Amino acid sequence: MPLMRRLHLSLSLSLLLSLTLSAQSTNSTPPADAKPVSINLDDLPYPHPVQYLSLSFYGDDVRMAYMDVAPTGTANGRTVVLLHGMNFFGEAWTPTIELLTKEGYRVVVPDQIGFGRSSKPDRVPYTLNDMARNTKAILDRLGIAKAQIWGHSMGGMVATRFALFYPDIATHLVIENQIGLEDARLARPWGGFDAAYKASLARDWPAIRQNFERYFVKMPPGVEKYILIHYGWTLSGEWPRLARIRASLMQMVYQDPVVYDWPFIKVRTLVIGGEKDGPNYPALA
Repeated sequence: MPLMRRLHLSLSLSLLLSLTLSAQSTNSTPPADAKPVSINLDDLPYPHPVQYLSLSFYGDDVRMAYMDVAPTGTANGRTVVLLHGMNFFGEAWTPTIELLTKEGYRVVVPDQIGFGRSSKPDRVPYTLNDMARNTKAILDRLGIAKAQIWGHSMGGMVATRFALFYPDIATHLVIENQIGLEDARLARPWGGFDAAYKASLARDWPAIRQNFERYFVKMPPGVEKYILIHYGWTLSGEWPRLARIRASLMQMVYQDPVVYDWPFIKVRTLVIGGEKDGPNYPALA
């Protein structure tokens, strides 16, 4: 199978891991063995060692987690940066990391501030600009001058902003199922942060399942793992803090659509999406 086709397949499979959907997953009630999950994913193994970059973030001292994975095949001298979506984190790229490293790529996978193993300040603004800049800070630390920038969903928005800000670093842009393909402000009013926080705080098992099910025409194996993680967060004593972060992120993607960045992107770009990936996705893409 040609490399790009395998990469396309791997991007689609990057949301999926090895677990099989249980019979319970079709129910409207959570599994009996559901338990709290650390919002810092302390109890979730990552596929490769996690390193940390110290940053100052709106007056807070924070740490940004990332994986820096060397090629396992013959090194080709190229680097790929993988940027996760809003409902995921760097660990979700595990199958793609494996494929790319076998093909000789060095792979850098950040957890953005507010996600995964990174710090989670909850009373600061979250912006695409900061996410792009923090990603560049990791590359600066690693001495990486050129990289392909890949992003999924919200990560596609971050990747787009990165390519806009740093065209001398981004050699290619690959975005899969990116959100922000249109200006949501023209379609619906913003209900305000407090309403977004209230809705986020009220997330329950049916809402979380529905949120994940909308990603797929048919729910595949592996997704249950992430549904259980999201539900486990709501059982954690730290959930109000993470809910505030999610409300800030909802505000970010609403207020800063990257569709206006696209005319100014100079690097070679591949846009990946399916005809059932949302209303009018092919035309928007």
